[in-house]
Amino acid sequence: MEYYNNKMCVTFDELVSNDGGEAVISRASLSKMLYRNPNLRVSRGGGLDRYARIDYYALRECYRRRYEAKYGDPEEKMKLMRLQEELKVKMDDTARKWYEEYRYTKDGDEKSLTDKLIKEYTINASVLNRLSEIMTQRAACRASRGGSTTNMWATVVDTYERMRDAYGHTLPGSMERLRAKMADYKRDGYAALVSKKIGNSNTTIINEEAGRLLIALKRSAIPVYNDSQIFEEYNRRAEAKGWKKLRSVRSVVEYFKRPDIEPLWYDAVHGELEAHKRYSRKNMTMMPTMRDSLWYGDGTKLNLYYKDYVKGKGWVVKTTSVYEVIDAYSEVLLGYHISDNEDYEAQYNAYRMAVQVSGHKPYELVHDNQGGHKKIGPFLDRIPSHVHRPTAPYSGQSKTIENLFGRFQAQILHKDWRFTGQNITAKKSTSRPNLERIDANKDKLYTLEELKEAYSKARREWNEGLHHETGISRMEMYNSSVNPDTQVVTEYDMEDMFWIMHDRMSTYTDMGIVITVDKREHRYEVQSAPGKPDRNFLENNRGRRFRVMYDPSDMLSVKLYTQDADGSMRFAAIAGPYIKIHRAKQEQTSEDAKFIKANIDANTRARVERQIAARCIEMEHGVTPEQQGLNRSKMIAMPKQKDYQAEIDRETARRMRKYSETVENLSPGKRGKEISNMLWDEIKNNGKVNINISVAERKLG
Repeated sequence: MEYYNNKMCVTFDELVSNDGGEAVISRASLSKMLYRNPNLRVSRGGGLDRYARIDYYALRECYRRRYEAKYGDPEEKMKLMRLQEELKVKMDDTARKWYEEYRYTKDGDEKSLTDKLIKEYTINASVLNRLSEIMTQRAACRASRGGSTTNMWATVVDTYERMRDAYGHTLPGSMERLRAKMADYKRDGYAALVSKKIGNSNTTIINEEAGRLLIALKRSAIPVYNDSQIFEEYNRRAEAKGWKKLRSVRSVVEYFKRPDIEPLWYDAVHGELEAHKRYSRKNMTMMPTMRDSLWYGDGTKLNLYYKDYVKGKGWVVKTTSVYEVIDAYSEVLLGYHISDNEDYEAQYNAYRMAVQVSGHKPYELVHDNQGGHKKIGPFLDRIPSHVHRPTAPYSGQSKTIENLFGRFQAQILHKDWRFTGQNITAKKSTSRPNLERIDANKDKLYTLEELKEAYSKARREWNEGLHHETGISRMEMYNSSVNPDTQVVTEYDMEDMFWIMHDRMSTYTDMGIVITVDKREHRYEVQSAPGKPDRNFLENNRGRRFRVMYDPSDMLSVKLYTQDADGSMRFAAIAGPYIKIHRAKQEQTSEDAKFIKANIDANTRARVERQIAARCIEMEHGVTPEQQGLNRSKMIAMPKQKDYQAEIDRETARRMRKYSETVENLSPGKRGKEISNMLWDEIKNNGKVNINISVAERKLG
């Protein structure tokens, strides 16, 4: 049973069910009644969660008596169900938070509510919320039926008192006082329920609006206030706003110390990074248990001074940087590159060295999100077997390699008198350089090349040193470990990871193909054999544009790819360095002379072949100069050792005879016999036969 469309309804199944006693009405009788009187049905059944509803008061009285005898009075049951529904009070979490944050002053000290009062006030607020909903629903129901809402409060008395038994609220027992409390609650909100004996909106020292002002003053950059000045400025503004003034600076200090308030101003005073360190939850992680599970890549200052000679200044002291790739399990320094910038070149060379030293791909590669990392994301994606991810600076993940750098500097590089010192945040005096000694011995510092050699030795010392946890050599730890989930690097893997596709397309010409890498031109050509140009490739691809893939560390050969309209690449050929010969006769070798002669002969033969092919096309279509009554121009600068013009004429005539041998090889007699054996239908309907007949007739004539 239920109310549906403002009607008391019972279900079809309730009327015909035999469960719990005899059916109110038989299924057949009810179906006939619905057929004769369709208005009995308020809604149809069928489909998921749909059922037929019957207008209870439209049934005959005998059926209603049977229904009430079996199920009880539906009106009373609906009232009970409605009451049970109304008694469901949802606790107001916002009210609880408000009361937890509520503060009042007692004996000059700011205090919070006890947990008992917080619970009591939260229940009272939740009950008032529910009563407001009930009153709104009943008012809407009465208005829809044209009824009066004058005595509506009296209808909720029973519900209200039942809520007292169920939830233990402490709201007034009198309806008049309850109505007054409801009015206060609507006007003042949660503060209306706080006892005046404890504190109300008039005695609350720092409410939400006042608190926002204090936070704003604490965050102010122009001017910057200290706590005493904030106290004075707040009271000055409070007087203008009609707020109660604060009694002491202590109330300001205590407010700023609150755990929920401190994060709102801390970054403005101490910096966002410090706030991040203070308030972000830290993870406690366990290091990998096998090699190549995790590699870190990061750039740092190379903590050794070196000297450089500058014209007009003499020797000057300089520093540079290094990009390192480490294995997190063993702390082995796998690959590095020394340069002034943490750019693509540094990262490329460091990761390439790491892969070559390891012979395996790492399972996971992690680096920070600074420097050139953002620009070479696609390159870094190709290195790990599974995971490549950046991590934010100063996060827990990046601390591993930063901690390693610190120990490497303190244990190894610190022994060299050229040491620059550790990070400026280091507090130990031993972590700082002796600048006076450095300045007095500029000429004895490393050169850049000597610095690179010294750093290489320092890395070897670190890798051969003992791991701080296992007491085993780091390199021994690395070499003795096995990671079954990392793949061995093959020649094809090296190509996929470290070969680079040139960013511009290049045109293949009679001088090969040219690409520019690091402002230096590299010229290549496809060769059919070492030292022998592939002339067929040249003839078929002259003027074609290619994408060129190359290995920056080995530019002796490149790969050429064509590019489809959708950006897909198709491999075309491998090209080697363009073949060079000495220009001066004095310096030419016999091999140079042979190459020159072979190239001249090949070029000449290509010219002849082009002429023959072109003239055959002319003759085939009757457009030769001779057929037009003109003289053909002679070939210019053709070698004189041979009559190439005569050869072209002979070869052209031979090929044309070959193309038309089906006509030329038939004698006039044979052709005439063939024509005489044809039928007129064949001559009429076969265009090819007609053409052959006309040719044969000319021959016979």
